[in-house]
Amino acid sequence: MSYEKVERAKELTIGIKQTIKAVESGQVEEVYLSEDADKRLIQKVQLLCKEKGVPVIYVDSMRRLGKACGIEVGAAAAAIKKTV
Repeated sequence: MSYEKVERAKELTIGIKQTIKAVESGQVEEVYLSEDADKRLIQKVQLLCKEKGVPVIYVDSMRRLGKACGIEVGAAAAAIKKTV
């Protein structure tokens, strides 16, 4: 599943606000959104990614996404940053 790619990523952005900032500045390779997150929260990220042409991968659990990111709490959004 998609969690392995998040676990192996060299540089991540975690959380809705940080992911939005990273997408706006063009630093993101792909975005991961939790399907169990509040739809109002992830809607802005979805629209921004569509506008910027950034691929979005949906995962089933905020808790598992947070764990894959190396944090103890759930994550509604995470992004893998582009490597320069």
